[in-house]
Amino acid sequence: MKFLKSLYIHKQFYVYLAVVSVCFLVSYWLPILYPIAWILIIALFVLLFTDVLLLYRFKDAISVRRILPDKLSNSDDNPIPLTLSNLYPFQVHIDVIDELPIQFQKRDFSYKTNLKPQELHNFTYVVKPVERGEYVFGNLNVYISSQLRIIKRKYQFQNEQMVPVYPSFIQMQKYDFLAIGNHLTQIGLKKIRRIGHTSEFEQIKEYVVGDDFRTINWKATGKHAQLMVNQYQDEKSQPIYSIIDTGRVMKMPFNGLKLLDYSINSALAFSNVALKKHDKVGLLTFSKNIENFLPAIHKMTYLNKILEALYSINTQFTDSDYGLLYAQLKRKVTHRSLLLLYTNFEHISALKRQLPYLQAISKKHMLVVILFENTELETLIATDAEDVQSIYHKTIAEKFAYEKRLMVKELQKHGIQSILTTPEELTINTINKYLEIKARGLL
Repeated sequence: MKFLKSLYIHKQFYVYLAVVSVCFLVSYWLPILYPIAWILIIALFVLLFTDVLLLYRFKDAISVRRILPDKLSNSDDNPIPLTLSNLYPFQVHIDVIDELPIQFQKRDFSYKTNLKPQELHNFTYVVKPVERGEYVFGNLNVYISSQLRIIKRKYQFQNEQMVPVYPSFIQMQKYDFLAIGNHLTQIGLKKIRRIGHTSEFEQIKEYVVGDDFRTINWKATGKHAQLMVNQYQDEKSQPIYSIIDTGRVMKMPFNGLKLLDYSINSALAFSNVALKKHDKVGLLTFSKNIENFLPAIHKMTYLNKILEALYSINTQFTDSDYGLLYAQLKRKVTHRSLLLLYTNFEHISALKRQLPYLQAISKKHMLVVILFENTELETLIATDAEDVQSIYHKTIAEKFAYEKRLMVKELQKHGIQSILTTPEELTINTINKYLEIKARGLL
């Protein structure tokens, strides 16, 4: 029974069979072909027996291994290596069919190659998840055929392997690496000119060319009989919170990824940068209820706790309670902090309903409201209208885009910082805003 389950007829066999059938058919008019047709069919079945003997004579002659990482990174290209080895004493054709997780909705994955005797072959394919959660890879099915290509033998490896998909740690590592290498401007992060000094004095040192004349310490200069300057450092250990709205407005997808997941990826990358800047980072997620609250702490290992909290966040199909958010911040966040609020409002009226709570929060904290541009509307606005219906659609799109700009003006009017960004540029613009606030000493 196991033998029959692993035995498959190669499509080339049907080609051979078709040739024999044609010979039998034509022999009706050319009788000389009739014995030749019988010779061909006998030869075909001899080859069939020979192919079975070749492929089944050796046990476990093929080895294929899928190497899965501990976790996958959401919205990123994740490489999945495969290692293939041929222990047959002859060349074989191999067809690998991997049963990918149902989230990818891909049922036609196949990789074909030829392996020489004793050859080891490595192959890597790429998967790009757009949802967090558990992804189950099924069987690794391998079909082997010899040069005769009469039958195929099926091997099966690595039954069901589960790997979790976490927020984009690849994106986080990219910004971390670029920050260390001082190449942030290559990806759009701006250098912000510092205004004045931060409040933390570090030391008095000798003047060197390039130091700011305004930092000269005249008293120390007179004492040492040479120019001395005050050296300042960035104010450290400032509490910074990423606040993520998990209500229904964050369910909207762009390029296959929900606004919530864009926010989660950004919050993770930003928290890593803030920790490297020696600030404290915390996390709060809310909708109808407060779902997660992590107090601001400066500890690099704390990033793992933030990652685990972000992994379990799901979008709620309810309107978010900003009154509850205000009450939670008033009770739990007692020191002035930088609050980055990831949310979205599609209408100016929706913003005005929540504006009193945002104003109350901004009186005690530095609040930055992050809003999303609807990139699909921008594409519609950029296209030329060709008929009345297109004109109508374009007018409505321009109205929604204009309302987004009105929201930014409304927030600025009440002294609330804001970011209006496309989902793809969310992380860059968020880090830019953070660097600007740090440079200007606004916190």
